Amino acid sequence: MVRHIILLVAACAALSGQAKDPAGDPLSRAYQALAARSYDEAIASFLIALKASPGRAAVHKDLAYTYLKTGETEAARDQFAEAMRLDPGDYHAALEYGFLCHETGRTAEARRVFDEIRRSGDPDSRGTAETAFQNVDLPLAEGIERWRRALEANPGDYTAHHELARLAERRGDLPLAAEHFLMTWKLRPAWRSVLVELGRTWLAMGMAEQGRAALLAASRGPEPRAAEAARGLLPGRYPYVYEFRQAIELDPENVALREELGYLLQAMGRRDEARKVFEAIPAVSEDPAGQGPPRELGDQSYKAGQLRDALRYYAQALREDPLDFRAMLQLGWTHNVLGQDREAIRWFGLARKSPEPAISREAARAYGNLRPSLARLRTTVWFFPVYSSRWRDTFAYGQMRTELKLGRLPLRGYLSARLIGDSRRLTAAAGPGSLSESAVIFGAGLATDYWHGMMLWAEAGSAVSYLENRTGQPRMAPDYRGGAAFYRGFGRLLSGRQRGAFLETNDDGVFISRFQNDVVLYSQNRAGYTLAPSAALGGFQTQWYWNANLSKDLRRQHWANAVESGPGLRFRWNWMPRGAMFSVNYLRGRYTVTAGNPWSRDYTDLRIGAWWAATR
Repeated sequence: MVRHIILLVAACAALSGQAKDPAGDPLSRAYQALAARSYDEAIASFLIALKASPGRAAVHKDLAYTYLKTGETEAARDQFAEAMRLDPGDYHAALEYGFLCHETGRTAEARRVFDEIRRSGDPDSRGTAETAFQNVDLPLAEGIERWRRALEANPGDYTAHHELARLAERRGDLPLAAEHFLMTWKLRPAWRSVLVELGRTWLAMGMAEQGRAALLAASRGPEPRAAEAARGLLPGRYPYVYEFRQAIELDPENVALREELGYLLQAMGRRDEARKVFEAIPAVSEDPAGQGPPRELGDQSYKAGQLRDALRYYAQALREDPLDFRAMLQLGWTHNVLGQDREAIRWFGLARKSPEPAISREAARAYGNLRPSLARLRTTVWFFPVYSSRWRDTFAYGQMRTELKLGRLPLRGYLSARLIGDSRRLTAAAGPGSLSESAVIFGAGLATDYWHGMMLWAEAGSAVSYLENRTGQPRMAPDYRGGAAFYRGFGRLLSGRQRGAFLETNDDGVFISRFQNDVVLYSQNRAGYTLAPSAALGGFQTQWYWNANLSKDLRRQHWANAVESGPGLRFRWNWMPRGAMFSVNYLRGRYTVTAGNPWSRDYTDLRIGAWWAATR
């Protein structure tokens, strides 16, 4: 009996001694908050749970996904990294980490992760990783080859050396990166931010002494950002004498570096050595080639195409005068040319607040042009009525399209309503779609982002005729469309401030199910001269040009095959919305397919149109 009592007491003691899960309560609160979409509360509870029990990979993943819902991409990336460290076999977390590294500018790390998964991941993840790796690696390889060719033509182009080095570092080719970072530094010894890149690369290669020397030189240089970045990579201890000497060998004109070494030697009682160091300080400026106001130096670099230098000078101008709105505007344009639109729109947004109307207007226009491309949800409306003397009719074309950005994919889903009509119902008997379908077409589709002027799209919907009993066909019919669109403009385009020559091309290939599953190709080209706006005429601006147009289809339908040429004029006033203008074109054309053509082969046409487009 006593034995049983002892056993019972021991069991109760064991049960009471079981530790309660320290993360249980905060995790319960976190998942309840997630279900209620209270993401900030969920994040706070997840963090409490991980503080109590940090080794839970699944909780790190859930926290990462919650951060993504709030737009905190870098925090999500770091949580996926921790989940991947705790559970190396979780390739899904590793893929998410790789994608977020690429999105947040850590291209080299993203490439490394994708490369590792495509080689050793599970079957499901290897295919995704292979595609992601190629998407990252191929542009880097092509860029490196492009800059190599540029250096063959001009070996002294320090910008080309720098761009090649940055791409090589991202691709993981550290020896190549170090070689060209060093060449950049030798050609541009005042550009101390390159020393940070060089030092970082040498450290990654295991060349610790060389890396510390480069970082030490940058940390004692005149560029505040470079100095701060270098200090963050240096050891926590104070540098040794030999490290100062190595840094001076790499950066011999760094006065602050030499002075600090001299003071260090004095403090150590090595006065003769200190005196020699001070005597050897060069009596030269830090940047003998760069004298002048920073903004002016930035303008010179921008015009010369030395965009990295331009960024540095404009940033320096803002450090000296934080309210230099012109420098803000130019930072926006420089980032825009470099393809860094998120940085560009930030500077344009600040420059909009300038008290100078000209700067404010230019920044506002640039901000308005960039914002739609970065927005998650946007709506585009365009309308183009045009009168044709040949048909003695007015035609109306237009579209309203609301687009949703699909996460990190280069795609947008959209809903669309487009109008293709005319005032005289001319084409009910003349020919399908050559001028008017007399219908409103409702559809849903997908469209890619523009890439070098090219965009792909596809949609499915229904065409609703606004004519009663039109040719005996039903008023509603299925409509499937898709194709490719390309636009490029060169020179002085309309709405610019300067006069000069220009060239434009619009090229489209469109599949239309309702035209016997036909594919129609259009090419519209204009070359001419743009005049600057006339202040005396209220900002009136004209553009004179010559048209060269071609249309063709795969089924060789007579209405879809023609060539046209002739003069044209476009004009607008500066007070008009940016997307508005008028056009007048006089064209002589010829149908290239005569079989079944009820019209004469040759024709002339005066077309007067008005274009308006807006995106919100």
